[in-house]
Amino acid sequence: MALALFDLDETLIAGDSASLWLEYMVAQELAPVSMVAEEQAMMSLYHQGKLDMHQYMAFTLQPLAGKSRVWLDGQCQHFAEQVLRERIYPEGLARIDWHRKQGDTLVLISASGEHLVAPMARMLGMDHCIAILLDEEEGLLTGQTRGTLSFREGKVARINQLFGGLDDPWQESFGYSDSHNDLPLLQAVPHPHAVNPAPRLRQAAEQAGWPCLQWQLAETRVP
Repeated sequence: MALALFDLDETLIAGDSASLWLEYMVAQELAPVSMVAEEQAMMSLYHQGKLDMHQYMAFTLQPLAGKSRVWLDGQCQHFAEQVLRERIYPEGLARIDWHRKQGDTLVLISASGEHLVAPMARMLGMDHCIAILLDEEEGLLTGQTRGTLSFREGKVARINQLFGGLDDPWQESFGYSDSHNDLPLLQAVPHPHAVNPAPRLRQAAEQAGWPCLQWQLAETRVP
């Protein structure tokens, strides 16, 4: 069995689901507009490789504290269908379908929250979804996370946790990502791919001889 590990944000979709979700919450008057500028500053740190993911999640989950899991799941399903679906790269869908036909195990693995990643995993027909887990008490969100964050080395740890029963879960596996934050994951698979890579990942990919893939939305393609 080979794993096909796909990052979500800027890899399978154009844009970052967490940033888009915050904009959606602001538009729905579920979060104050003042959060946007601070979230963008944090995302700048992410691209520099300096983000404290615990801090980011604590900040962006504030508007959800006290909300029910059922309510959140409904909101995020609508968000995925209305906002994220149109941002899926056709080449990403084709690559997923290729792995499916090969009999590979499809895994959507993201440093975004499970509330955003799970609807996309269902939409894309993934076998497994790995994302940052949200803490809750008696069905209500606490605004905190739990467990190992699927970020940087945490993605490798979560794969080992999920597939720990296999002799070698990494054997013949494939990885796809846009970010240098995913270097630990890409270095762990025999078949790494840089998708629309950010400059630091492109440099690392070129030095290592990894394939660099350029995926586009249909309407942005040059005839």
